[in-house]
Order: sequence, then structure tokens, then C-alpha cells
Amino acid sequence: MLQAQEAAIAQLQARVNDLISAATAAPPLAGADNSDIVPVSAAAVSAAMPREPESFEVNRSELKPSELKPSELKPPASPAAPLNTASVLLSFRVVTVDRYGQPQSTVEKQAYGIQERINGAVLTLIQIPDGQFWMGSPATEAGRETHEDPRHLVTVPSFAISQGPITQAFWQAVAQLEPIERLLNPDPSQFKGADCPVERVSWLDAVEFCARLTRATNRIYRLPSEAEWEYAARGGTSTPFHFGDTLTAELANYDANDIYGEGPEGLYRQHTTPIGSFQVANAFGLYDIHGNVWEWCADPWHDDYDQAPSDGSIWTAENSDNRRVLRGGSWYCLPSLCRSAQRHWEQMDHSGSGISFRVVCTDVF
Repeated sequence: MLQAQEAAIAQLQARVNDLISAATAAPPLAGADNSDIVPVSAAAVSAAMPREPESFEVNRSELKPSELKPSELKPPASPAAPLNTASVLLSFRVVTVDRYGQPQSTVEKQAYGIQERINGAVLTLIQIPDGQFWMGSPATEAGRETHEDPRHLVTVPSFAISQGPITQAFWQAVAQLEPIERLLNPDPSQFKGADCPVERVSWLDAVEFCARLTRATNRIYRLPSEAEWEYAARGGTSTPFHFGDTLTAELANYDANDIYGEGPEGLYRQHTTPIGSFQVANAFGLYDIHGNVWEWCADPWHDDYDQAPSDGSIWTAENSDNRRVLRGGSWYCLPSLCRSAQRHWEQMDHSGSGISFRVVCTDVF
């Protein structure tokens, strides 16, 4: 059975590689008949975008965790306007809280993105600037686990990632496209709603989804690497959550019968919520990072970060018995399982009402 699974996975990967080669050779941003990008004048976008002088740079020579504190890493600057592509300017609200969960600051921000359309459904992606961050958790972080060690510095190239998990509406649109290696259930979710995250999808389903989206758009879509996911999730922060040192039920969907640190108890909703319904994002403009649904990553599972890549790439070395990484926590999780550094795994053919995914694209900006 395991050999058959491995053979099927190899065939699927070969097919995806063929699609990537075809997409790379195609003219940039040549939308397929059933997709388009919402255009905005580059000059208008550039004029509207606030500029920030800070850059996200550190001295990389012989760096060790003891030699550079997370507070010394400057947050990424607002990315420059994308070249040779239509774009949208997205506005969002960023909230931070103190250790008791009380609002500390609220900032209105903007970021560049694109909107992919398939059969009338919309996928919004955010541009994530390149930068560096400490991956993993410090020894003092409550709820941390040994598989979050060793904490290590990672350099991540720029990429685009979906603003939230894939919605049921966009999943259904892609599921209607011609199959590549496997059939997709167009309506797998336990909790229904066009704007709710699709769930009850396996890692294999998510890979098939990315392959179909790649073929339909002539742009390369895939699951994020584990490093890309955590870098995007943190949004320049080093705290347990991008909100700060704790989590509240007014900011995220999780089992708020339990508390994290000195934060408050709150409502346990016991189901998924529409993406972005809390109307708060991280500093990159991403919604629903903490809780709501676990999110598949491309990487095989490894028990810790020993010998993990430092360039943000997918850690392809097999060490997992067909296990794949999940991140972010879910609607049924305690808050400690929703931390930015928290890691989890499931078998690649597993699905559940708390499992979904985001997608990454590296050739749109």
C-alpha cells in the first residue's frame, strides 16, 4: 500500500512539474479564458501607496540566536509597487493587544495584491516582501514544544500568498476544472458558507487544487513551505501571536474556554467562521492566521528543525512516513495550539472539519 501511494505521489509530482515548465514558458500573466486579474493603473496605485523608509535587513555574518535578539529585526518595509502586472491596493486593520488581551493599538494599513478570478469566484493574494526572521519559539514561550527547536534564522525571498484560507466558493470553482491526477469533491466542507474556509480536504487534494489552478492561470501555484507560512504569519513579530502575547475570542476563532498567559476566556463557537469576519489582519494584511482552520504546508514532517533549510525553501528531505505539516490551529484548538510557532502533522490523505490551506505564487510580482 505504501509503495502504491509513493508511486501515485511521484506521478502527481511529475505532472505538476510538467505544468510548472509549461507555465514558465508561457507569456507572463497571460490569463486563461476562465481567469482574469482586476487591473488598476500602476501610477494610481503607486501614488496611493504610503511609503515607509525602513528596510528589513540584518547583518548576516556568522549570526547565532544568542547574537541577535528578535527585537533587533526591523519589520519589513511596505513592498514596492509590483512591475508588469495589474494589481489592487488592499486596506486592512492591524490590532495589537497587551498581555491581558486589552487593545493596545489599532493601525490602518495597505498592501499590494492581485485578484485571481475563476468561474466568477475570487482569490485575493498579498505580496509578501523578502526578509529574515527567527523560525521557532524561544525557550520562554508558554506552550512551546520541542519540535519548535532549534530556533534558527531564515532568509525568505518575496512571494505572494492568499489573504486567507481558500474559500468554499473558490474551491468549488477550481473543482469544476478538468482533473489532472485525482477527482475533487466540489462540496466537501462540514460547515457550509461560500466565504467560509473549505475544509475536509487532504494534502493530496490541496496539491491537485494547486495543479489545476496552475494550468488555468499559467502562473505557478503551490502550497507554502513551512518557513514561508511562519514568516507570513508573523508579519514581522516575534510574539506568540501576531496580535501580541495573548489571544482573545474577539480577534480569532478557537476554543476560548481556555486562556493563554494572562488573557481572558471567551466564546467557543464550535464551527468555522467566514474568512476575514473579525476584520483584523496581521501587518502583511493576512486574515485568520490563528485558529479557524489548520493549514497544510508543502513540507514533509520532521520532528525538529535540525538541518532545516535556511533559505525559506520546502524541506523536501523525507523523514515523515507520508506525514505533512499543518500550521495555525483550528476552531476547536486551545490557544496554545494557535501560536505562530506551533507545528502539527497529519497523514497526507487525512481530512477533517478543521483542515484547510492557503496557496502561494512566486511569479506574479
